[in-house]
Amino acid sequence: MTTDPFSDILKLARAETLVTGGFTAGGPWAIRFPVPKTIKFFAVVKGGCWVTLDGEAPIRFATGDVGLLSAPRAFVLASDPDVSPVDAMTLFSGVGRTTAQLGDGDDFAHVGGHVLLDPVSGRLLADVLPPWIHVQASLPAATTFRWLLDRLVEERRSDLPGAELASAQLAQLLFIQILRAHLAGAHCEGSGWLRALSDPRIAPALRLMHEDPARAWHLEDLAAACAMSRTTFADRFRTVAGVAPLAYLTQWRMRLAEQALRDEAGKSVALIARSVGYTSESAFSNAFKRAAGKSPKSYRDNSMHKRSLTQVKDI
Repeated sequence: MTTDPFSDILKLARAETLVTGGFTAGGPWAIRFPVPKTIKFFAVVKGGCWVTLDGEAPIRFATGDVGLLSAPRAFVLASDPDVSPVDAMTLFSGVGRTTAQLGDGDDFAHVGGHVLLDPVSGRLLADVLPPWIHVQASLPAATTFRWLLDRLVEERRSDLPGAELASAQLAQLLFIQILRAHLAGAHCEGSGWLRALSDPRIAPALRLMHEDPARAWHLEDLAAACAMSRTTFADRFRTVAGVAPLAYLTQWRMRLAEQALRDEAGKSVALIARSVGYTSESAFSNAFKRAAGKSPKSYRDNSMHKRSLTQVKDI
């Protein structure tokens, strides 16, 4: 099976999508949502509304449109931008309350949630997301979005066994589809691994590095896989990914090493070093310290200490 770098990164970031609520509305209405503490998504499942991010002009959302907000920005959803908004925290106040109705609730329906990421490895994803993604229902991916949203609404309405888990899985698929739609769009600008994933010319090299990160890859190998000369490949990769090919490989190795140091307490530093392509533990330690700012042992000890504190708080 072909290696999928996108899936690798999502798994490393431990992206988890949760549906947290929704509301219906009728007549004039507006709700102001506070600055989200996590990545927030929402979808219009019936009717339309205006979305106004702080400092930005209103954007029209139609039925089936989906938004993903990763920037720390408050925003307003409204039937009309001129309607004075009510506070979302007040509207949804009450233990366990996740839904609300404004007016007769006949004109508009919304569902929303959050994307949770690992506090450490999740930065790999969070740092490359654009502040705001608007996926319109008119895009080619609309059929898939419509099906996911319909199923998500149905699962939330039902009392069927497994509805909670089914909703979570559908929401996860929705998040992946949002990112796919963004990657497929011409608006995927800048540089970084997110843009690199959408570039078919360098994709073969990315797949090779993710399939076997421990291999001693040479620029010639990666360029040949992409049917380019060394110079053309290196220039293209740096332009799209923002780093040189072998620098990308080193960064990915370090992310894998960080995960192993955090999650595999019984695995020695020497074994982790070999698993990411270093035959010498000292060479790995030096590379890791340059990347993480501390030695592998210090990184592991610090991670274990933080985990212990978290477990104590949960008791």
